[in-house]
Amino acid sequence: MLWLLSDERMTVPVARLAAQLPPGSGIVLRHDSLTAAERWRLLRRLRRIAAARRLVIILAGSPAHARRWGADGVHLRQRQAGRAGQAHRLGLLLTMPVHDAREARAARRANAGATFVSPLHPTRSHPGAATLGPAAWLRLARLAGGQAIALGGVTPVRARALLRQSAGSGVEPGWAAIDAWAEKAAKRRARQKRNCVPT
Repeated sequence: MLWLLSDERMTVPVARLAAQLPPGSGIVLRHDSLTAAERWRLLRRLRRIAAARRLVIILAGSPAHARRWGADGVHLRQRQAGRAGQAHRLGLLLTMPVHDAREARAARRANAGATFVSPLHPTRSHPGAATLGPAAWLRLARLAGGQAIALGGVTPVRARALLRQSAGSGVEPGWAAIDAWAEKAAKRRARQKRNCVPT
C-alpha cells in the first residue's frame, strides 16, 4: 500500500497530492500547527477526494477526534500509545511510528495495524539523522508486527528494491513519502506546461 504523510513544509498542497494518489492509497494527516477548525476543513476536503479515489484517511491525534471527524483511523505518536485501546474500541485503523526496537515493541503491544518504520534512507525531513538501511529496517518491521511501511527518502525505485530484499522475510513492505509525491506532482505540472506551449 502507498501512503502520503502530510507535512506543513510541503511546497504542494496536500489536497492536490491526494488527488493524484493511486486508488487504494492512504493519507496520514498531520498538520499539527493548524487550528482545530482549519484542520477539520482540510480533513473534510481530503475525505471528499478519498471517497472519489478510494483512499484511506488517517488522522494524527486522538482516537476521539478521528472518530468524530470521520477519519478511517488514527495515527498515534509513541507518547500516545496508551490510547491504542480506545482506538480499537472505536473501530479505527491504528498506525504508529517506529524508529527503534523499543518503539517497535510498543507498536506490537498496541496491536497497531500498520507501522511507519523510518528512516530507511537519508531524508530532508530529518537531515543528518542516522538511517536504518534495509537489514535493520526489516528487523524492526518484524519486531513491530502488522503492516510495515517504509518511510524516509523512499522513492518508487527504492521501494521496489526493498520489496526484493524482503523476499522470504515474511514482511511485505508498503511505502510512504512526503517529498517523493511533491516531486512527482512538480514534474507532472512541468510536463503539462510544456504540452500547453503553442507551436
